[in-house]
Amino acid sequence: MSFFSSQIARLESFGYVGRENFGALKIAVCILILGLFIGALGSPDPDDVLSEKQKTESSIKMGSGLPSTPKQTIEFIPTSTPKNVTGLNNTEDKQRSLVVRNGDTLMSIMLAEGIDRHEAYEAISALRGIYDPRDLRVGQRVELSFSSDATLSGMSLEPSTVRRVTVRRHNPDAFKAFETKRNLARKISFAKGIINSSLYKAAVSQEVPLSVLAELIRIYSWDVDFQREIQKGDSFEVAYERFVDLNGEIVQHGKVIFARMTLSGSVKPLYEFELRPGRSDYFDDGGRSAKRPLLRTPIDGARLSSGFGKRRHPILGYTKVHRGVDFAAPTGTPIYAAGDGIITFRGRKGAYGKYIRIRHAAGYSTAYAHMSRYKKGVTQGRRVKQGEVIGYVGSTGRSTGPHLHYEILVRGQQTNPLTIKMPSGITLKGEDLARFQIKIANISALVSEFHLTPGGQKQPKTIER
Repeated sequence: MSFFSSQIARLESFGYVGRENFGALKIAVCILILGLFIGALGSPDPDDVLSEKQKTESSIKMGSGLPSTPKQTIEFIPTSTPKNVTGLNNTEDKQRSLVVRNGDTLMSIMLAEGIDRHEAYEAISALRGIYDPRDLRVGQRVELSFSSDATLSGMSLEPSTVRRVTVRRHNPDAFKAFETKRNLARKISFAKGIINSSLYKAAVSQEVPLSVLAELIRIYSWDVDFQREIQKGDSFEVAYERFVDLNGEIVQHGKVIFARMTLSGSVKPLYEFELRPGRSDYFDDGGRSAKRPLLRTPIDGARLSSGFGKRRHPILGYTKVHRGVDFAAPTGTPIYAAGDGIITFRGRKGAYGKYIRIRHAAGYSTAYAHMSRYKKGVTQGRRVKQGEVIGYVGSTGRSTGPHLHYEILVRGQQTNPLTIKMPSGITLKGEDLARFQIKIANISALVSEFHLTPGGQKQPKTIER
């Protein structure tokens, strides 16, 4: 999975959501902001709360539950401090904890603390064996320790919630690096809800984490138009991972392993399935991928402002066929490539203003107009991947305000992006399909157990296995 980097939030008020490689924090923050925007962050609407709330949890131990789930259930065993290396919490050491600011590097932080440049270099060099210092993030905490004579004795930081890397003075002239990993248990949580005003409010009322809600929207975004298809009375179910420490505290939420949306009576289940180590995707119960080669809506946080077909032109004043769809959004909103392909045109194109055309496989092309500017490095002839930022919303050309004009062309013929039957993705076959069917059976049994568990509690009930 290799996707995106910007706002990712699309609730019912907005269209397509779904970009893969965003951090969960960025995703959650974007959804939170949009929730505030649509007035959904107040007390949950009573209509959005199930009469019988059901949110349960199950411990999944290695070797039980879901056979196709990898055994690396983040069951980490702490690494002991190497021999001849003083522990970081040596009572004789003085500790200094610092927060990384914009523009900081490990070297600049250490020099600012008065550490000798050569010693800082040696410590960072030792660390490189287990951690890339360039991965330092703003807001991350760096802990330095000093011996009684004020020389550097060690440094420690946490690249993730489950991993700590440390360098300690090994002898007067050298440092040694090691890492420890937190011992986490993997559990499965389940939530379901009836939608009465918005998916966002229904999910929040069932205590679905924002990162999980974003993932739920993402995996359905190739097939579901969240701006127009969600109706009162529709429902959702979702089972997802959560990881807890030895004290039972939630450290992080993981992936969605199962989801089911019922929209206007049509049931749409999706199952997470590992195709090969490190690569998972979502499939329906027939083994068909939820992912499509093209996106219906290559922009986040936008409102459909003009549909496909005849309309009275807002500038020319007469009826004219509108051969695309318009999405109103603030100037500078990122625009994404709808699919893998090659840029065949990038430049000004009359009334379209700043314009990009991308050629995809099987005779499909997409076009993007009225951009304010192009993404740096996006040039004619360049290959792009689905979800890659290619430009930004603007109002160039014949336009009444900032928006994206988007077209899908089939063998050169413009078609309605919102109604076109999208080309299908991969379909599981042979051994993969057999493994997937076993996965479905196990998940179905797990979901049935959740349904049988009494609801009504504020906190999820745990089913020990």
